[in-house]
Amino acid sequence: MSDEHPSAWRVTESTYVIDTPHLRLRKDTIVLPNGDRVNDFYVRETRGFVIMFAMTPDDQIVFTREYRHGFGAHLLGLPGGQINEDESPPECASRELAEETGYAGSAPEFVGSFIIAPVNSDGEFHVYVIRDARPSVAPSLDITEDIAVELYPRSELHAMVRDGRIRVSPHALAIYAALDYLGEL
Repeated sequence: MSDEHPSAWRVTESTYVIDTPHLRLRKDTIVLPNGDRVNDFYVRETRGFVIMFAMTPDDQIVFTREYRHGFGAHLLGLPGGQINEDESPPECASRELAEETGYAGSAPEFVGSFIIAPVNSDGEFHVYVIRDARPSVAPSLDITEDIAVELYPRSELHAMVRDGRIRVSPHALAIYAALDYLGEL
């Protein structure tokens, strides 16, 4: 198999069909390297998001059980959130941890960045470890957030991914990336 990559697709026209705080969707007309034209190729634009692996002093991991409207269920995962236009990913990690859970801890330690869905999105998410997380403020939830905070021992995380308690793929990846960062894989 060759390592050569075809030329990038050429965008000849772009319009935004949805531009809201919750979704920005762009419709492109593209020309493929072989000259074929594709109309109505949709791309979800995002500033990305962060996921925090927050550890308490007694080795518990902070989780959220949050209603996810797209899936129509309350799902267990790590705290996380969208990066605001005026903030860096580590600033977002500290802010979102406090807003969603009321916890704060050490400065966020960068674990890695991962591509969300490259077929139809430009988004990435960034994983951070936060140590010594403790309750420090009252959570400050957005109007669309319905969140309960739950703590689980770090020793239970592999089982939680295996048995399906953690079903959201970026959160499963974040758990394994954080455990690897901590030298536990």
